Amino acid sequence: MTTARLTVDARFPIGAVRRRLFGGFVEHLGRHVYDGIYEPGHPEADEQGFRRDVLELVRELGVSMIRYPGGNFVSGFRWEDSVGPRDERPRRLDLAWHSTETNEVGLHEFADWLDKAGSELMLAVNLGTRGTLEAIDLLEYSNLPGGTTLSQRRIDNGREVPFDVRVWCLGNEMDGPWQLGHRSADDYGKLAARTAKGMRQLDPSIELVVCGSSGAQMPTFGEWERVVLTHTYDDVDMISCHAYYQEHDGDIDSFLASAVDTDRFIEAVVATADHVGAVKGSDKRIDISFDEWNVWYIDRVASEKPTAIDDWPVAPRLLEDVYSAVDAVVFGSLMISLLAHADRVASASLAQLVNVIAPIMTEPGGPAWRQTTFYPFSITSRLARGEALRVQVEAGTIDTAKHGTVPAVDAVATHDADTGDAAVFLVHRGRHEAVDVAIDVTGFGNVELVETHLLHDDDPYASNTLEHPDRVRLRPLEGARVEGGILRVTLPPIAWAALALRRVG
Repeated sequence: MTTARLTVDARFPIGAVRRRLFGGFVEHLGRHVYDGIYEPGHPEADEQGFRRDVLELVRELGVSMIRYPGGNFVSGFRWEDSVGPRDERPRRLDLAWHSTETNEVGLHEFADWLDKAGSELMLAVNLGTRGTLEAIDLLEYSNLPGGTTLSQRRIDNGREVPFDVRVWCLGNEMDGPWQLGHRSADDYGKLAARTAKGMRQLDPSIELVVCGSSGAQMPTFGEWERVVLTHTYDDVDMISCHAYYQEHDGDIDSFLASAVDTDRFIEAVVATADHVGAVKGSDKRIDISFDEWNVWYIDRVASEKPTAIDDWPVAPRLLEDVYSAVDAVVFGSLMISLLAHADRVASASLAQLVNVIAPIMTEPGGPAWRQTTFYPFSITSRLARGEALRVQVEAGTIDTAKHGTVPAVDAVATHDADTGDAAVFLVHRGRHEAVDVAIDVTGFGNVELVETHLLHDDDPYASNTLEHPDRVRLRPLEGARVEGGILRVTLPPIAWAALALRRVG
């Protein structure tokens, strides 16, 4: 048995926990929309064809804002295809995922689904094969109350009240050679700046996200951010980060330490953004929209994706990763990293929500169930309130091939000054023995333990499937207690945990 000592105090905040940190991502990809959130013939379908069982799980997940409609899909998307009478909407080829898009679910239908889910809409505009004018048109259609042809078209299509979209993404992963309309940082930065200026002339109150690197491993990383922000610094609010992780060749130690890479990624982008601000002599601060993140076994993509010119299926099974207990532990640690940078990460979007690298899975005509990654997200979204707090960690270390020497235990805490409620989120990366953790919580005053949640399985590769949907579940953290201002817990190997505290008296 090893030991770790942690100290947390409400007097050492990182920043406010913004609800948009618990965002999601719905792309027209695979079975995400069709046979995922939308299946008209399903026994659980509502009057619009949306699955009630999926909506219930999305609400339980606690997703605040959802990025739509892509992703790579958006770089070939014509937004006009997705509005108006359904029987008049065109069927289009989606080059990004080699599929046919029926446009049966479009902007209006998705906005209705969001109303039911209780989530906010985040729209991405196509800066791959389209440009500034089309982005401004979509903004006018979406946000203008009336008085113009485009706003009247929205009203005629059944939405009198504007969608009032607050956050807009200026394209998607434009640094990636796989992206339709891929450009250099200089060319994209100029286009994004022109588009941002035009959109703000129409609606100065919107928040804009410019494309950062699609991964810290990209050869242009860092320089891409510098060049793009040099063009757009005065016109945007956030720059995007995208990161996906998977276990490679049995290197589970490096996989368990993936959040160390996330920390370094965020800190590098913040440093670059602040450098550009300093060069410009600006007192403005650019925040981060971490609008794609997850565990994703991306090496499987090539074998799943159709390739023949005459093979354009509707809603094929793509990217349907089955997640294990260890995947969920890594996933929970990534959420810890996002909270630990709450001062600069203004929003984040889990990619994605249903069927496609998702916490929720469905079977056509059958059930919906929670993947292992569902649990860390739903619990963190519910418990993390107020301000994120720094946690001082004294623990053993683990040597990894990819990330060097890393702490065996990582943690973050949150505290709501109004209610006195607090929460501590922990991950144990050690594989061989349990760890006794003593957390000094005297800085919260007199508190009691009200909830504990542990994600762990003796088989780290156990997963939830159609046949066994509840194989891996949360359970209480037995033996957890507060004694003399010390919160004591024992974490088994490869584990994620959350503990909720309440002020007494």
